[in-house]
Amino acid sequence: MSSIEPGAVHGPGKRVGPWWMVWFTLAWLAIWTVQLTPIQLLLPLQLDTQSGHWLHGVVWSGVVLSAGGLAGIIAAPIAGSLSDRTRSRWGRRRPWAIGGSLGAAIGLLLTGWAQGPLFVGAAWVVVSVSVTIASAALTALIADQLDSQRGTASAAASSAQAVGIVVGVGAVVLLGLGLGASYVLLAGIIAVVGVGTTVLLPDPAPVHPRVLGLNAGREPITQARISSLLDHNFKWLLVSRFVVNVGNAFGTSLLLFFLIYGIGVPAASAEDKLLVLIVIYTVFVVISSIVVGTTSDRSGSRRFWTITSALVQACSGIIILISPEFVTTAIAAAIMGTGYGAYMAVSLALATDLLLDPDDHARDLSLVNNSAALGQLVGPLLGAGLVALVGGFWLLFAAASLVSIVGAAMTLTVRPKTITLR
Repeated sequence: MSSIEPGAVHGPGKRVGPWWMVWFTLAWLAIWTVQLTPIQLLLPLQLDTQSGHWLHGVVWSGVVLSAGGLAGIIAAPIAGSLSDRTRSRWGRRRPWAIGGSLGAAIGLLLTGWAQGPLFVGAAWVVVSVSVTIASAALTALIADQLDSQRGTASAAASSAQAVGIVVGVGAVVLLGLGLGASYVLLAGIIAVVGVGTTVLLPDPAPVHPRVLGLNAGREPITQARISSLLDHNFKWLLVSRFVVNVGNAFGTSLLLFFLIYGIGVPAASAEDKLLVLIVIYTVFVVISSIVVGTTSDRSGSRRFWTITSALVQACSGIIILISPEFVTTAIAAAIMGTGYGAYMAVSLALATDLLLDPDDHARDLSLVNNSAALGQLVGPLLGAGLVALVGGFWLLFAAASLVSIVGAAMTLTVRPKTITLR
């Protein structure tokens, strides 16, 4: 009888150098830039100009973004499983990361060229699926190659999300690019930076010392696989990440409407004030993800930081409930960014510690990413229903706090333990 501890299938203390972190961060920065810039800016503008009425543009934007999000969620575990089973001279992660990056570049060019909502939507699905393929491969590198730096790497991926939208939207606005040129720029970024960093990142053959030792002289390694999906702790972490992300979406997705209709900000200045809130939120997301991610590497208390960060996020909704004004909303944005940035970094690192089989790393971590993406997809729809239910925003922010607390409580059930193999 032997045992395998979650997160302990690699040699203890395995570390990478600073250049690995640089290439990994740049790869994620490219992915988030080309994914979020169209979502936040280009697609709404494109669909608005190609629709007969502004309401049609709003509806088509929702349809296109939802279709792309669902396609990515479906593709993620499939792409991860295929990556897990790839054995090539180029590695098992690199071919999928390169293919996903090139596919995203092609999809972006098609999106910029497309005319009409249906063709724009079809092209955007290509982008979403391709980005998902590259993301699944890159996320798996954290579990494949790291032990003592998983929090730092997770922080790099999480903080790049906040920076990516600033880089993309800033480049488009400052350069004064039209829609077509903007898509060409994004395609060039993912083709050059995405492919280049993937080539530079190492992709060694998988080594499973504990599983190999367990089965030495007895049976093939493929017969000793134990799925993380059967583990209580891993499943509860997936559910809690979904719940916390719903809470985050409650607190962030309807802020423009809250400024105008909740606290009476004039429509002419609402967008400027929203930009201020976004910048504040982004700065604190980046800082907290880096600080807490690296701290969890040193302390090893990932569950503690995961729970604490979710509770910090919950405080933001309470602040708005107590004093629904712009200044307190800005303070709440800082607190929300602090909690969410830390949560996304350390909960991803905690998920890598719970993985049971290296041959399922990409598939399992793609499900971890999906749990967050699904929460961000469902949250705005549920949030709009809460606002409509009471004709105001108090229930929305109360739910944001309550749901975040529930997510933290769910994480209490996550207790990594030794898994016995017979």
